[in-house]
Amino acid sequence: MDTHPSSSVLRDSPAPDGLRCAPDPSRALSWRAVSGIEDWLIGRIRRRLGEAPVRLVLWNGTEIPLSTGPVVATVVIHNAGALWDIAVDPDRRFGDAYSSGRVDVEGDLLALLDSASAGGSSGPSRARLVFRWLAGNTFSRSRANVHHHYDIGNDFYRLWLDDQLVYTCAYFPTPDATLEDAQVAKMRHVCRKLALTSGETVVEAGCGWGALALYMARHYGVRVKAFNISHEQIEYARRRAAEEGLSAHVDFIEDDYRNIRGPYDVFVSIGMLEHVGREFHETFGRIIDRALDPRRGRGLLHFIGRNQPALLNAWIRARIFPGGYPPTLHEVCESILEPAGLSILDVENLRLHYAKTLDHWRRRFERASDRIRAMFGEPFVRAWRLYLTGSEAAFHTGWMQLFQITFARGTLNDLPWVRPDGGPAVMR
Repeated sequence: MDTHPSSSVLRDSPAPDGLRCAPDPSRALSWRAVSGIEDWLIGRIRRRLGEAPVRLVLWNGTEIPLSTGPVVATVVIHNAGALWDIAVDPDRRFGDAYSSGRVDVEGDLLALLDSASAGGSSGPSRARLVFRWLAGNTFSRSRANVHHHYDIGNDFYRLWLDDQLVYTCAYFPTPDATLEDAQVAKMRHVCRKLALTSGETVVEAGCGWGALALYMARHYGVRVKAFNISHEQIEYARRRAAEEGLSAHVDFIEDDYRNIRGPYDVFVSIGMLEHVGREFHETFGRIIDRALDPRRGRGLLHFIGRNQPALLNAWIRARIFPGGYPPTLHEVCESILEPAGLSILDVENLRLHYAKTLDHWRRRFERASDRIRAMFGEPFVRAWRLYLTGSEAAFHTGWMQLFQITFARGTLNDLPWVRPDGGPAVMR
């Protein structure tokens, strides 16, 4: 997941004692009181944030308003090194400065980002996009990347995900739906788009903790093979399948998606395409083509995406989500679906559903923060708080998208003629 360059800040999350230096109410120094080099650094921050309603406060009490209007947030910079970091390389270094406690934020993050996002550029950078071809997601690197993010421990994710451990965008049939009901509604939404019927075969590329595979088998009578390279997730999914009497209907396979063979009636991938990497899109398309029945094959891709090509925020890519690349619709169509001759049936953007999902996750994370701190320490809590909050802001401001694409072989003519309605959340 990504953030706007200015979005790596925190809302409503006071730092623990010893990390936060509360500004002195008597401070009233002008920004012109700072030294020449500091003035230059602050100028860089001003250019990056534009007229965002934010105030900077330096370690010596100097206040620097970035706009003349009401302030929605104050960034407290505790030393000169932190000022240098966030001025020279904010995409990468702000996250480290915040995680270590060298920078704090007072105020409302989402209000800040709503305003600050207008000052940033969302277009692609040709020089930076060159690097998307480096450090490609090979077999070994993909396994290392997945281990870094998903094998932190099931106990950690249980503290703030829903009761089925679904770590992808939910679908809210009503604004007041619970996270649990919204995740069930998402699985139902996907299954209705795929028009599953009893006895069909499904392959899932990247199955998380197994919730969708088990749901499809239980409610639609299909047989599922689900691939994943996270050992902890696969072991959890297998135990759950055994407990629910579904082991004969769902086969959880600890293996790379590149080893999928067909034919299957249905190919589905929820939240995994972001891990493939642009350099392996063509490979992914060939896998789908190879996996699908040549006459009746159909599928669905659910993924974090962009409106224009761009890399993930450098700090998130380095510390939280290595190997990630959120593609545009054009990239997915051009490099994955079109070469396989697959017809696109439906495209839906669930961006605001993901913003709401992240709001639920962030609030649950905060409620469990003491337990998480005991497990991993304060810097980990601050880093993941930053990641979840920044990601929420990215979807809220339109910096990131969440696409669902339904596709099929061109010869398949007996699918529903209209998009299925959302309907109520169904039983679990």
